[in-house]
Amino acid sequence: MTVLHLVSYFIGGAFLTNAMPHFVRGVTGLPFQTPFASPPGRGLSTSTLNVLWGFLNLIVFYLLVCQVGDFGLRDAADVLALGLGMLAMGLFAARHFGPLHGGDLRTPQ
Repeated sequence: MTVLHLVSYFIGGAFLTNAMPHFVRGVTGLPFQTPFASPPGRGLSTSTLNVLWGFLNLIVFYLLVCQVGDFGLRDAADVLALGLGMLAMGLFAARHFGPLHGGDLRTPQ
């Protein structure tokens, strides 16, 4: 295992976390922000676009985690890198989208 493998798993964890809200909102028929909305990341995109965006994020996750190195669920370093990527993206998303959905008391930027 190299440091580049761990970086790949970290980024893969971020993509996995990003895939979840888009895919779930999309399959439930609800709009959500995507980079393709106006304004990007703040405006709402259709549920269909969110399913596609979420699925693309899952593909990137798969490529970064399952096709790079030899990711092992029993390897603490691999799991830690993936988990930290998930945590980093989760905290970023909470801070970014919280004001837009009432989950944060800060005013929208």
